[in-house]
Amino acid sequence: MANQDAVYLDYNATAPIRPEVIALVGEVMATVGNASSVHGSGRAARARVEEARRQVAALIGAEAVNVIFTGGGTEADNLALCGFGAEHLIVSSVEHGAILAPSLLADPAAVMLPASREGLVDLAALEAALAAAEGPTLVSVMLANNETGIIQPVAEAADIAHRHGALMHCDAIQGAGKIAVDIADLGVDLISLSAHKIGGPQGVGALVMRQDRAVLAQIVGGGQEQGRRSGTENVAGVAGFGEAARLAAAELTEFGQLAEMRDDLERRLARIAGKVRVFGAALARLPNTSCFTMPGVRADTQVMSFDLEGIAVSAGSACSSGKVAPSHVLAAMGVDDDEAMTAIRVSLGRDNTAGDIDRFVSVWTDIYRRCGSQADAA
Repeated sequence: MANQDAVYLDYNATAPIRPEVIALVGEVMATVGNASSVHGSGRAARARVEEARRQVAALIGAEAVNVIFTGGGTEADNLALCGFGAEHLIVSSVEHGAILAPSLLADPAAVMLPASREGLVDLAALEAALAAAEGPTLVSVMLANNETGIIQPVAEAADIAHRHGALMHCDAIQGAGKIAVDIADLGVDLISLSAHKIGGPQGVGALVMRQDRAVLAQIVGGGQEQGRRSGTENVAGVAGFGEAARLAAAELTEFGQLAEMRDDLERRLARIAGKVRVFGAALARLPNTSCFTMPGVRADTQVMSFDLEGIAVSAGSACSSGKVAPSHVLAAMGVDDDEAMTAIRVSLGRDNTAGDIDRFVSVWTDIYRRCGSQADAA
């Protein structure tokens, strides 16, 4: 039985699926129809997919015809890196592993752009890398970091990329649905999205193009998604993605108000532990995200201690949550391993309350006084 008193503070890992989405997914799953079939059931399934395509496109100001549904955000990132004829890849060093790993597979000479100590991608290094690049090039810079919440200068990076004739991709998986995103304002050519970060089903994502482009499909055999991604469409999952996108777009203002709770949390921790460090505190961040240290206490100890108290937080990216290792994001920001190993991430969502913050601070204080206060006093 689920703990009714549990406090969930790990929305960046996955957001609880919305009740409206559960209802719609259940409704669609109770029907039958392959979206590629021409009979009535197939046409009804196709209508569900196309409605979701419009809803997902609307979330970022795109055209529905340019939405390619995928099996998740990781697949969308892989398709962006490998599906548009790029011979040379330039990516920021603070990207998610869904960008870093396929980049090095596709281009062992891929350039990893350094970040500043504050966590922003180095645009001068991007300019230099593009000047040295030969052949078709793709640049990938994320919209907002999944660990720190820091918002990157994507529009500026896109301007630089386009001046050098490169394509520009943005992994907006953590940012879309949390802050306003417009594909034209960002100036990017490609955007990756994921349903489960905004209260939709897991295992559904999308790669969205600003304008129609030829795509070298990475999954072939059925010709779905206009030949851009084969495989029978997950109609229920796609419909749920569309509904989650619709709801997220309507609630951006309310989501932005989470910054008040986040800032309150950070102020209270600073009063308890003078040496606590909040990464990216001086920069624009996602309103729900805070990454900070507990001086003298390892992150894995913190995560387990919070879990025993019914509070869910994470150390870095949930995709690497079995690995006890320093964050590559913090390493790219020049944070030494000892300090990085004391950092955890709190990510808030629509169901969190001020009472959740009170409880977190109380438990954090207990852990710190039990395990780390001597280190802070040293």
